Amino acid sequence: MAETSASASAALRSGNRVVVWGIAAIVVILALAALLLFISLPDANAFNTRVERIFAENDALTTGDQIKLLEILAQSGTAFSEVLVSYRAIIFVLIVFATALLVAALVFLVMIVALNRRMNEIRKQGIQVSSLLISRAENAVVLNDMAFTLTPAAIETLSVLAEARMDDDVMSGAEIESVISGKNAADCDEAAGAMRIKRLRDALGNQMVAELLVKNIARRGYMLSVDKDAIRMI
Repeated sequence: MAETSASASAALRSGNRVVVWGIAAIVVILALAALLLFISLPDANAFNTRVERIFAENDALTTGDQIKLLEILAQSGTAFSEVLVSYRAIIFVLIVFATALLVAALVFLVMIVALNRRMNEIRKQGIQVSSLLISRAENAVVLNDMAFTLTPAAIETLSVLAEARMDDDVMSGAEIESVISGKNAADCDEAAGAMRIKRLRDALGNQMVAELLVKNIARRGYMLSVDKDAIRMI
């Protein structure tokens, strides 16, 4: 348990570092892209500067039509300047939005990877059971905080497995059928015990809980994946 906790803490720290460095990389890359983009954009007053030069370098433009043309150029420069300012604002908003999306995508990706690792650890280690209470009178079983109401046959099967686990025994299907039916194990069919195990798993309902709680040991039989000190029977 200590090694598992230490490895889980190390994995958590590693995941946190990945998220922090990933977010920092995204922000830096997009900030550089935004900086280069804004630098490459022309100055908003560039057009107005050119128009002012035309005014300054062409003092001979004195007729009404010429002055009107210069006024139109000046107005066009002002319009261009306003449009360019609005473009800068739009680009800034889009970059902020892209940064938020990439950061969210990175966080969700790391969360999915962490959940997949956790699920793999659960499948490898089995379900961590701190308490298993079996009540034959009420046909009920309480597994940690989960309560199940089972059929009498399922309770009998679970009780047999629990008693075997407390004795550190692994029971074959024939032995399970022998204890429940009262017959000699040699006269019992292995398939009958296997069917009882299947019905117990079906009664538990949750596939992951059922598969991990009742372990199938190849060529030996069945046992509960529970610490024997955690089992209580009433």
